[in-house]
Amino acid sequence: MRGVRAGAGAAVAALLGAVAAAPPPGWTAAPAERRPYVYLEGAAGSVLQDTLSVTNPGPEPLTVRLSGRGAAPFAFAARSVTVPARTRADVPFTVTVTADTSPGEHRGEVLAAAGGREARVPVHLRVSGPSLAALTVEDVRIDGAGTVRYTLVNRGNTALAPRLSVRADGVFGTVLDRPSRALPVTLRPGERVTRTEPWPDPPALDSVTVELRATAPGAPPATARAEAVLLAPGPVAAGAGALLAAAAAGTYALRRRVRPGAEPGKPARRRQGERPLAEALAEATAGAER
Repeated sequence: MRGVRAGAGAAVAALLGAVAAAPPPGWTAAPAERRPYVYLEGAAGSVLQDTLSVTNPGPEPLTVRLSGRGAAPFAFAARSVTVPARTRADVPFTVTVTADTSPGEHRGEVLAAAGGREARVPVHLRVSGPSLAALTVEDVRIDGAGTVRYTLVNRGNTALAPRLSVRADGVFGTVLDRPSRALPVTLRPGERVTRTEPWPDPPALDSVTVELRATAPGAPPATARAEAVLLAPGPVAAGAGALLAAAAAGTYALRRRVRPGAEPGKPARRRQGERPLAEALAEATAGAER
C-alpha cells in the first residue's frame, strides 16, 4: 500500500514540476483597461490621447517597437519600450486629427512588434461634424454568360452597409427580379469596391436591360443600368437570333406607333442616343453567324 502511495506522490510531483516548467504565454499589447479596441472622438484640428498596455509575462526583459497607421498621424511617448520580466508597461500615445480630416468614421491601428511577432490594436476614430451618407453604383457591365459586374462607391463621410436589388427586362418582359438584400461589405468613406452579381440561368437569347438599385441607411437610393444582348454561340442561336430580331422589330414598330406625342401618320422622333432594338439584335445575330 505504501508503494502505491509513493508512486502516486511521485506522479503528482512530476506533474507539478511540468506545470512549473511550462513556458508562460506570449507578450500582449492591448488598449488600457482591457478594452477590445481604441475609440477616440473629436473635431478636426484636435489632438486625442489614449494608452497602450504591453504585458511581458516572460522571464526576460522584452523590447517592443510601436507604430501606427491609418486614421490620422500617431505619436508615442516612446517608439521603443523595454518591458521588464513579468511586468506591464503603459505607453501613452496621441492621434492628431488634421484640419482637413472629413467628419465621420475613420479606422486605423497601433502596431506592436517584438521577438519576430506583431500585435495589432484596432483604432476607431470618429470626427465630429455634419455627416453625409452618399452611395453610387458605377461601371455596370454584363458579360455573355449573364454575370453582372458593378462598382459601389462611398461618396460620403460615414461608413455604409449597402443593400442591392437587381431587375432585368427582356424583349418579352421581366427575366430577373431579385429583391433587396444586404451585401457582405462595409464601405468606408471614399472606398470603392467592385463586385459581381451571378445570374445562374440567364436567357439563352434575349436583349436585356439590367437595373441595379443600391441603398444604405441615410443615403439616397442609387441606380444604374446596362444593356446587353445575350446570345449563345452557334448556328442554331444565330437562326433563333434572326427570329428574335424580327419579333423585336415588330414590337419596336408597335411602340413607335403608340408612343405618346407622335403625330398620326409620322414616325416618332428618335431620342438622342437611342438605338432600335432590332438593330442591336441584327448586329448580334450577324456576329454569331460569322
